[in-house]
Amino acid sequence: MNIRSLTRGDGVVIGAAVVLFIASFLDYTSFCTQGIDCSRVDNPNAWDSLGLLMSVFLAGVIAAALVIVSRAMPGRKVAGLDLGQFGAALTVFALWTAFWTILDISDAGAGLILGLLATIVLAGAAIAGPLVPFLKAPLLSPAGPAQGVQGGQPPYGAQPGQGYGFPGGQQQPYGAQPSQGYGYPGAPQQGQPAQADPAQAQAQQAQAQAHAQQPAQGGAAPAGDFTPFWFAVPVARPLYGEDGSPNPIAELAPGTWYLAVEQRGQSLIAQTQDGRRGVLQDTTGIQRG
Repeated sequence: MNIRSLTRGDGVVIGAAVVLFIASFLDYTSFCTQGIDCSRVDNPNAWDSLGLLMSVFLAGVIAAALVIVSRAMPGRKVAGLDLGQFGAALTVFALWTAFWTILDISDAGAGLILGLLATIVLAGAAIAGPLVPFLKAPLLSPAGPAQGVQGGQPPYGAQPGQGYGFPGGQQQPYGAQPSQGYGYPGAPQQGQPAQADPAQAQAQQAQAQAHAQQPAQGGAAPAGDFTPFWFAVPVARPLYGEDGSPNPIAELAPGTWYLAVEQRGQSLIAQTQDGRRGVLQDTTGIQRG
């Protein structure tokens, strides 16, 4: 999975899982009989107690893995629950067990204390990650694709002179036509005076309207008029199968570049970095590379 699809919440989940795994090697009890040299006492850690290891430490690590894997395989279910939901439930179970275990042990060691703190952070990030805007933000800032342009990335559909490929141009949303610009009525043409001939302006307007109506006929733009391009989404959006299935086959995450290979009406046929293809129905606000 591309790490650019990870969110800040995913980063917190991964960090808490690493701390939890390290805590499993520390003493979970600090018991020492009075009158002996406690520095020579070999207290057990979680790996000496199979029940504690599986129900707290490894349960938390497995839960974190399920939450992260759910980003790469959206829609996969375990016992009727989405992988992310199942992982979040498992983090709560690990926290519940760690809480009552530390209350039951009078001399809790560093391993158990650190494990409890890690499970609190782990469960909080797994549950709040999809809900809190700060945690939903991309973990890494977007980087341009191999064939991207230098400078700012304009939205798909921007026209020359007012957007894509021209620094400082006003950015237009997907599908919108600029009110003025090269090749459109009402704007000066290269090599022509500012005042265009009225008959020529009407002819250009009729040609532009005919061109705009072409994608609507037959439900898709002609294949020869479409050029594949890289794009990124502003927020996470589902990618549906080309067979019309209602269940998404993948989720497009912000901060990752995807390849648009075809246009069907207002939708795009997008290809993920692992080779999967599907229909992106919501193309509003996407940025073209």
